[in-house]
Amino acid sequence: MLLLRHRAFRSLWTARAISFAGDALSLVALMLHVANTTGQALAVSLLLLVGDFAPALLSPLTGAISDRFDLKRVMITCELIQGALLVLIALTMPPLPLLLALVAARAVAGQVFQPASRAAVPALVPSDDLEAANSTLGFGTNGAEALGPLIAAALLPLVGIRGVLLVDAASFFVSAVILATLPSLPSASAGQENPPSLLHDAKIGLGYILSTPAVRVIALGFFAVVAFNGVDDVALVVLAKDTLRAGDSAVGLLLGAVGIGLLVGYVLLAHQGSRASMVALLLLGFAVSSVGNLFTGLAWAVSAAFAMQTVRGVGLAAMDVATNTLLQRLVPPELLGRVFGNLYGAIGVAAALSYVGGGLLLDATSAPVTLFIAGAGGTVATLVTAFALPAALRKNTEAQRPS
Repeated sequence: MLLLRHRAFRSLWTARAISFAGDALSLVALMLHVANTTGQALAVSLLLLVGDFAPALLSPLTGAISDRFDLKRVMITCELIQGALLVLIALTMPPLPLLLALVAARAVAGQVFQPASRAAVPALVPSDDLEAANSTLGFGTNGAEALGPLIAAALLPLVGIRGVLLVDAASFFVSAVILATLPSLPSASAGQENPPSLLHDAKIGLGYILSTPAVRVIALGFFAVVAFNGVDDVALVVLAKDTLRAGDSAVGLLLGAVGIGLLVGYVLLAHQGSRASMVALLLLGFAVSSVGNLFTGLAWAVSAAFAMQTVRGVGLAAMDVATNTLLQRLVPPELLGRVFGNLYGAIGVAAALSYVGGGLLLDATSAPVTLFIAGAGGTVATLVTAFALPAALRKNTEAQRPS
């Protein structure tokens, strides 16, 4: 088993799982706190917005940090900053404007951590194990995120919102201690006497994505699929309650189906990933995640919608593993942090656009129509990617050949 064979990778996996579980735990606590103190749905929406969308706007810079400094130090620093900010929030319980600023600052630190942790994987496992490593990471983080709300539900009656936030802070400090056991992971630019500015590095990272056909096609394909399909979280609530006339438990069931599919997908890929073509897996993931929403729009019962969303979760696992593995193999190590940072930032922007556009479509039509259009749009984006990616990969190969 990969976790048993590679001690350093096991440390990274454990640290990520602990901090992601804590993240999900504190999100529940903060949403309850904001809802209880303001009584406004808009305030809760703002909390989610500053936590997800705002850091995405800084992704060119957050990715550049990973490529400039030792990845081990970057990850440890990010975890310590997040832990300290959560302690500050828990002890002061500030008014909404200051709370949103502190949550945004914590989210930016998390945005720096994410590309750094993905960029570290090729240095911790052999190339042949990248597929299994990315599958194992995906299983750990998604499993931890699924457990987070359950842990929060158990802890809230015992320690309250403040206590839950302090538990999350402790999870970041524990993660930092575990990350300290990693070997040094210096950046390719370490040791430069007069390094360029961070803005210059960010510009180089964006320019690389735009000028490298294979990376550009993968990033644009991922962006398009998420932009079409990101609305499903909202649409599933309306589908269950208004279209299928089911209760709140059905809403939870449908929202949990994707998580179940994700975990199943990661387990399967951890054992079979090395045997699969990553290009085929990427396109299959795009297609299944999109068609899953399309057929959910045609569902006649909660059970049918649950089955479609579970299958869709398997597709999401496939596209996640394939994207990470392809980029880790295609992108030079000195640019990997910036590419991952920009990709995750673009996904955040795509999700925000999907929430807004999909919400408008949902109000104008219905949940089945919205899910059908979302799935159809994602399917078209998949076909365009399938047409463009082989040629882009050939260009990438030709560019790497010595003249």
